[in-house]
Amino acid sequence: MPEQAALTYDEAAHEVRLVSRRIALLHLAFSQAAIETLGDVAGRRLITDAIKTYGTLIGHEVWSAVLRQGLDPTPENFGVGDSRCLPRLGMHTRSETAAVDGELQPRAYGCVMADVWEEYGAQGLGRLYCLVDPAKYMAYNPNYTMAHVRARPSGDAFCEFCIRPTTEEERAAFAARDGDWTSADRCDEEGKHRP
Repeated sequence: MPEQAALTYDEAAHEVRLVSRRIALLHLAFSQAAIETLGDVAGRRLITDAIKTYGTLIGHEVWSAVLRQGLDPTPENFGVGDSRCLPRLGMHTRSETAAVDGELQPRAYGCVMADVWEEYGAQGLGRLYCLVDPAKYMAYNPNYTMAHVRARPSGDAFCEFCIRPTTEEERAAFAARDGDWTSADRCDEEGKHRP
């Protein structure tokens, strides 16, 4: 293969956007096949089980990377240094940490994957993919979850997350093979999130 010149930031971001679109389409294809084959309830259950497994694989990778750096698997160390699990460019147009009600909450704008699901009118199936966030966080450290306050596939302008302690019931459900762990994607009892 011939040697290639270094990519510009915009070229690299475009390459990540291409891969993000493919991941979104792959999720959509598998989700549609699961529902067509198994029906809505069983199909969605299979999708959430697969996303839990996917998130667990990511969470274990982050956990290992944090330990290799000599750090403890705390919320503050998630994604530090070599433990980052998302690219810095291309998947979103920008990200930030915003002060909301006195707490710092991560936000991501312009999700490429949400754009794809919207193009196909499949935001509901796409939103199931977003369960990867609480799953990866709980696999990293079961005492915490990264839940959605807002989510692009739910019709919000951006994604916003809260990091909060998990309940004993959430930890047990996540550990169980057939437990319903999806409540870990809620930020508070008032339902500020949009499922």
